Amino acid sequence: MSSYGIRDNHGHGKIADFLDGKLSDGSVFSVVSAYFTIYAYEAMSGRLDRINSLRFLFGEPRFIATLDPEKTDKKSFKIEDEGLELVNRLQQKEIARRCAQWINDKVEIRSIRQANLLHGKLYHIHDGHREHAILGSSNFTRRGLGLSSTPNIELNLVVDSDRDRAELKAWFDEIWGDETLVEDVKAEVLRYLEQLYVNHAPEFIYFKTLFHIFERFLSGQADDARLFDQTAIVDSEIWKALFDFQKDGVKGAIHKINTHNGCILADSVGLGKTYSALAVIKYFELRNHRVLVLCPKKLRDNWTVYLAQNNSELNPFLKDRFAYTVLSHTDLSRESGKVDGVDLAALNWGNYDLIVIDESHNFRNNTKGKRDEDGNVIRKSRYERLMEDIIQSGVKTKVMLLSATPVNNDLKDLRNQIYFVTEGRDFAFSQSFGIHSIKDTLAVAQKTFMEWARRSGEKDARDLMERLSAGFFTLLDELTIARSRKHIQRYYRASLAQIGQFPKRKKPESIYSEIDLKGHRPLSRHPAHHPAVKVAPAGAG
Repeated sequence: MSSYGIRDNHGHGKIADFLDGKLSDGSVFSVVSAYFTIYAYEAMSGRLDRINSLRFLFGEPRFIATLDPEKTDKKSFKIEDEGLELVNRLQQKEIARRCAQWINDKVEIRSIRQANLLHGKLYHIHDGHREHAILGSSNFTRRGLGLSSTPNIELNLVVDSDRDRAELKAWFDEIWGDETLVEDVKAEVLRYLEQLYVNHAPEFIYFKTLFHIFERFLSGQADDARLFDQTAIVDSEIWKALFDFQKDGVKGAIHKINTHNGCILADSVGLGKTYSALAVIKYFELRNHRVLVLCPKKLRDNWTVYLAQNNSELNPFLKDRFAYTVLSHTDLSRESGKVDGVDLAALNWGNYDLIVIDESHNFRNNTKGKRDEDGNVIRKSRYERLMEDIIQSGVKTKVMLLSATPVNNDLKDLRNQIYFVTEGRDFAFSQSFGIHSIKDTLAVAQKTFMEWARRSGEKDARDLMERLSAGFFTLLDELTIARSRKHIQRYYRASLAQIGQFPKRKKPESIYSEIDLKGHRPLSRHPAHHPAVKVAPAGAG
């Protein structure tokens, strides 16, 4: 230990040793610290339980602001030290109970009102005979006091002058008594500690867990509801034409597009993906977004009929005045020419805020265009044109993909379509929902599926679900909406009553024509199988 007054928790002694040597029965203890943890109390409880009183002044009011008894998210608090072994966590309840009792009996707690106003750390002790003090950088935590396996390297100085110790005590008393600077927060601390040791009913734990699992989703829904209120989407003709399950799908798609920049709508055939997409388009048009629809050439009429400029009698949504641009998948291969008045040579491909890709599975292969001998691009593939000239270029482009079959061969199909949402970035969701690699997540899922599919004997889909990683399901939940007819039948019975039920597929019925007056018909093309024809055995005369 240093012969000087430095305590750094490293080569010059620990501040905990200083406090342990000076605190005695009946001591009056005064502390200024940004943080306080129950585990620091537990480590020093042998001394702290025997003091007369403690006045604890929080130098950082944001600590108190995070003590929300209604939201016990351990990462939000400094009242519990991080990096503890499991045995410490198992003892947390009892430690919190003891600490709360000690605070209730012997401790006053106040906090500075303004953030970034008080930075110093002070420990002042009066043992009944003389004063002791140390000041510097150590907070009242295990790491700050030098009691953890990896303590902070701090810089604290023992105050060895009686006059200086008296002045420090007077300074503390002055701050402590100034109600314009500090406020009493003992009740808030005790309320939070109660959450750590109180016995909750199993029901409470269950619903609390559900809340935290879906908290981000619920908060996102609230944000989307406010955006809905700010637009006239609910007054549009397309919105009024939707069934409840379609409206829910549209709200979910808008939420995913606003949150993650894109969404895959993969509802089964017959559930009205086109109408749902039109409602999403109208939502963004009402926010002054430029929208491009890319579809197979054979489906152009399905989209152009709703454009206000065509003034078609077949358009039920003329009042909505849809103004999106419609181009075919094949137009991505063209450098010139005109499509319904759109000059492809002069088109600003990168100026669209939202792109809707109908039958997006047509872009499941990340193919390369034509290159010369030196590797220079002669002509881009449709995938490259879509990715580079529309999504990655110009303004930030949101993406909505429509396909009842986004996966045709394997999960690479899905990966290549998801890359439109992420602008080709494989790590785009590492921060938002913990998917560090889209490619790796889908590759592992594909491998798991193939191993399951190759197994002999009867295969149970539930076994596959258990083998697939949580990351795979997270990726699907965050980016896709995929409902089947069974889903609608189960959860949207009111909508089904309006629809009049889905048509039921009948069993195949063989239809044939009679070939003679007796109603005989051939069973196969081979004459030997026809009852009216006799064929001599091979080799007969």
